Amino acid sequence: MESIARNCQAAMENIRRAARSGGRNPEEIRLLAASKQQDVTKIRAAMDAGIGLFGENYVQEAALKIGAVGPSVEWHMIGHLQRNKVRQAVRLFSLIQTLDSFELAVLLDREGGKQGKVVRVFLEVNLAREESKGGVPEENLEPLLKKAGALSHLRIEGLMVVPPIGASAEEVRPYFRRLKELRGSLNALRLPNVDLKELSMGMTHDYPVAIEEGATIVRLGTALFGARRR
Repeated sequence: MESIARNCQAAMENIRRAARSGGRNPEEIRLLAASKQQDVTKIRAAMDAGIGLFGENYVQEAALKIGAVGPSVEWHMIGHLQRNKVRQAVRLFSLIQTLDSFELAVLLDREGGKQGKVVRVFLEVNLAREESKGGVPEENLEPLLKKAGALSHLRIEGLMVVPPIGASAEEVRPYFRRLKELRGSLNALRLPNVDLKELSMGMTHDYPVAIEEGATIVRLGTALFGARRR
């Protein structure tokens, strides 16, 4: 568990260094611990090291961890959300980072109404047009925002991207830069229930570059917990 504490401190220092390199305030950037396949003991070690935001890929796995850890930290959904898991996801997570269709938006809005809450979401953007990944193609963002913004129990707060796997940090820099550009142009539309303050981008191998390009949330797994078990 000491290694997790050291890793967390090193990551937070790297975030501060990258922010200064990009002329940014380090306080603008949040570290999300991607805790897929990590047990509660490791999550608690990260919490003790100062991490207050965790991301999970699967609703059922998250339910067990959130039940064990409690509400003392914030939890985001960062994996593909299946339609039959919407009710549980709305109950469990503070924010869902992977909204990728109007159909899912409608289900989230409906469930938010049932649970008496506004569902906070990011739009996942598929800038590389990879068929193996979820996300909204760039040209569909504006139409989706216009329709989803009209839903009364949904609040769209940011954009999220997963660049091509295997590309170097510099190779993915243009994707991060483009996501920031899209945030600016979409915010200029001034749509109801849409305020894209957040950019969730950057993982273990490329998060310093993501921060230089404007990330407000970086999603780190291996950098904190080590390689996941197969």
